[in-house]
Formats: sequence, C-alpha cells, structure tokens
Amino acid sequence: MLHLAQVQQDTHNSGIILHLLAAQTGDEIWSVQDRDSLAIEAEKVANTALLSAGRLVLVDLDESQQILSLQDATKWVLAILKKLSTESGSESLGEEQAAIEQWRQELTLQSQDMTRRNLEIETRREQIQDLEKSLKEEKEQIELRLQELEAREAALQKNN
Repeated sequence: MLHLAQVQQDTHNSGIILHLLAAQTGDEIWSVQDRDSLAIEAEKVANTALLSAGRLVLVDLDESQQILSLQDATKWVLAILKKLSTESGSESLGEEQAAIEQWRQELTLQSQDMTRRNLEIETRREQIQDLEKSLKEEKEQIELRLQELEAREAALQKNN
C-alpha cells in the first residue's frame, strides 16, 4: 500500500523513522494516518538521499510493512496543490461570476422598480395639478356667483 511519509532521524538509534501521514485507499482517495511510525535501516534503501530529515516521501509497503519502493513526494505534492489551486480558483471564479450576475439582476430589478415609482409619482403630480386647476376654476366661478348674488341683493335692497 502506498503511503505519504515524513522522514525523521531516530535520535536513540541513529536510524531513520518514517512517520506515516496518509495512506492511499483508492485511485485518488487518501486517508490520514494517526501518526504511525516505521523504523527503517538506511542501508536497505536504494536511494539514501531521500532519507534526509523532514523530507516527504511516497513509500510503498507490503503487508508485513517491508518497503517495496521509496520516492520523493515533492513533485507529487506540488501537482496536487496545483490541481487543487486550479479547481478552487475556477470554483471561486465561477462563484464570483454568479455573485456578480445575481448583483446585476438585483440592480436591474431595483432600477425597474425606481422607474415605475417615478412614473407613478409623475402621474400623481399631474393629477394633483389638474385637480388644483379645476379647484381654482371652481373657486373663481363661486366668487363670480357670489359677486353676482351680492350685486342682486344690493339691487333688491335699493328697489325696496
């Protein structure tokens, strides 16, 4: 089984310890390990340059925890990070575009609502102006009739 491990120096035995960080359980499925450790002898590893402290390595182990292969994990980790970055970047870009589109639609609706309200206000203003004009005309007619009535009353009082 393939594992991601971190190389540590064993201070007690001056050997090497691989801290198993994750294990591959499927094609692209990994499970995090509970910091299992595996002590190994550097002499049994073909490429001892991979055994510097702190390095991340991919180690393939058989059922008896014997090393089948050991390779540097740097390129593999970087490829995963690049893939995740690209996926999350496109997701965040898609989310951002969706948010912008929603915002644009909300602004359009608000603009249409404002236009409708402005038309209603203008219509009411015109109705009020028409009403004021008709009231003014009625007032003038009433004042004329009042003047006529007062003139008739004065004329009647003169005649009597």
